[in-house]
Amino acid sequence: MADSFNEMYENGAVRAPYAGLEAWARDMPDDLRGMKQSEAEALFRRIGITFAVYGEGGSPDRLIPFDMFPRVFSAAEWDVLDRGIKQRARALNAFLGDMYNRGEMVRAGRIPGHLVYQNDAYEVAVAGFTPPAGVFSHIVGIDLVRTGPDEFFVLEDNCRTPSGVSYMLENREIMMRMFPTLFQENRIAPVETYPAQLKRTLRSVAPKKCEGDPCVVILTPGSFNSAYYEHSFLADMMGVELVEGQDLFVEGEFVWMRTTEGPKRVDVIYRRLDDAFIDPLCFRPDSMLGIPGLMNVYRSGGVSICSAPGAGVADDKAVYTYVPDMVRFYLGEEPILKNVPTWQCAKADDCKYVLENLDDLVVKEVHGSGGYGMLVGPKSTKSEIELFATKIRENPDNYIAQPTLSLSACPTFVDEGVAPRHVDLRPYCLVGQEVNLVPGGLTRVALKEGSLVVNSSQGGGVKDTWVIAGN
Repeated sequence: MADSFNEMYENGAVRAPYAGLEAWARDMPDDLRGMKQSEAEALFRRIGITFAVYGEGGSPDRLIPFDMFPRVFSAAEWDVLDRGIKQRARALNAFLGDMYNRGEMVRAGRIPGHLVYQNDAYEVAVAGFTPPAGVFSHIVGIDLVRTGPDEFFVLEDNCRTPSGVSYMLENREIMMRMFPTLFQENRIAPVETYPAQLKRTLRSVAPKKCEGDPCVVILTPGSFNSAYYEHSFLADMMGVELVEGQDLFVEGEFVWMRTTEGPKRVDVIYRRLDDAFIDPLCFRPDSMLGIPGLMNVYRSGGVSICSAPGAGVADDKAVYTYVPDMVRFYLGEEPILKNVPTWQCAKADDCKYVLENLDDLVVKEVHGSGGYGMLVGPKSTKSEIELFATKIRENPDNYIAQPTLSLSACPTFVDEGVAPRHVDLRPYCLVGQEVNLVPGGLTRVALKEGSLVVNSSQGGGVKDTWVIAGN
């Protein structure tokens, strides 16, 4: 922890972005802090903000831990992130448009074709098709870590259905309710415009056959999904219908929604279920969650699906290593944000290095997410490392490895008072006719001392993320 960059303190002095929080934290009595923490938990429970952890006995729903100490960025710091994230989102969409059409980056030898065309997430069903405005990934969640005052790295890109935005919005709502004076004393950029921006983004990519105002719906797998709260929350905030597959049907050239007043045409579907389940006639025939015939309507310009089927090939962890090249190839620019140095176990030399240095590295499954299927070498036992070495030797293509970064630490309320804990950040970039980024995001915090794993499924919590508004 001593080697980590502390986001609040530098050389014993409070850094400028946190100037308005030192006295607030120092002067808050323990009993008031405890009362406020209980109040926050009660609000989360009353609102129904839970997440599911699969594979556990009993009820899978858990209350996510909320830390009241906000994470703060200056306007100048955020400007760099804003430009870097938008740049990356544009490059990822250009890559997807290319891979489903001419494949120029593969032809130029800048990325191996097998990483794309033999990828499980590559959908042949949309090859040759370009969605409205050329956008494949409409909501891009870029996971970032910080290692110093001016050092940010992208951990991974989430181009399909990145979750967690409801926490970003509810964290802010609860903080404003509990500490209104803080918001009066600090000029904090708003995040509550996100639902309106999301709706505007979705409407901006209505299909060519759309007539009049586009009808937008959110397609959910149902109430047993781990992110169902978020699906219903966003539908409510945007004022659109939350639907399941059984609520929609295909007739003629369009998708229709069953309503009490008869069928209503649907133009844009913000889907929150995986490609495999959205159309049993095109993908998994046993899917009970999708809409038979949906892909035919999609390909003929009768409906837009956000994010586009097949977008997942861009957030594969092996493809991730080529994103800086995508920025150069498609945009003719140098990347603003850096990747974490990455070894691909599919390459013999990389694999040899990884196997020889497992106790120093973080190893991830190429298709893994949520903190599952990964090894944090310095925090693992000898037997865990040996088991992972066997997995890598059996299927090297399935793994990548990265150095164990010294993640930045942010002040966090713990039982003993205030202590630094490691954090990461997931901002949400909206891509339609325009590219927009709300000033903030989901900060996840590793509540266990020394832990680098921030995922809620692995015991992490969340914080409000502030961006100090510029002049």
